[in-house]
Amino acid sequence: MARSDESAPQKADPAPAAAKRTAPRRRVRRLPITPLLLIAATIALVLVAQQAIRGLPSWLDPFGEETKDRSGPALLQSIRDLHRYEAASGNFQVIVDLEKDAKFLPDALRGKRTLFVGNGSVDAYVDFSRIGSGALKVNADRTEASITLPRAQLEQTNLDPKRSYVFTTERGILNRFGDFFGGNPNDQQQLYVLASQKIQAAAAESGLRDRADANTKLMLENMLKALGFTKVTVTIGPAVQ
Repeated sequence: MARSDESAPQKADPAPAAAKRTAPRRRVRRLPITPLLLIAATIALVLVAQQAIRGLPSWLDPFGEETKDRSGPALLQSIRDLHRYEAASGNFQVIVDLEKDAKFLPDALRGKRTLFVGNGSVDAYVDFSRIGSGALKVNADRTEASITLPRAQLEQTNLDPKRSYVFTTERGILNRFGDFFGGNPNDQQQLYVLASQKIQAAAAESGLRDRADANTKLMLENMLKALGFTKVTVTIGPAVQ
């Protein structure tokens, strides 16, 4: 019998196919969204919403503020006549550094420090109602006059609320927690009182009263000379207690 040159077909090795079927698939791990990313996304969303709301008309802004003045009319309590000459005025500025600490707690836990900028003015005046009956002397020819004036006094400090403000405030953790539920309105009042007291003390130590005395003396000399007096003598008396 003749041998055939054609060889019998060989069977494929099933090992690689089985290996392909049994090989585990690699899964792509998704990183979980951390709380930090959620917070950042929330903040970004709020900022975008704020910018969008600012661009809206006021009547479409759901968070817009509306100011209503419900104050009653001012009541006149008293009227008094003044016989004084406002001779000088001084403008002052003071920085109040008020700190409140707890005795046994650190400042970071309980404590408050406030810097307040106070701007105000103090007027100096001469009270003509305190001039005595014999303080004014005129000679027979009405050419010479002499007058003795009381010393100038200082008005109370007029603190300007429009130019006085809290510059900065540092608070402890407990103070912040307490202010969250409601602040103390007396804190602002205390700052205004301290600023007024410091400005009043500065005005007393300044030359404001001396300037007022000089201005009053010059005013009376010019006025009496305009009335025909050729010689005018103005004397400043002792300070009024």
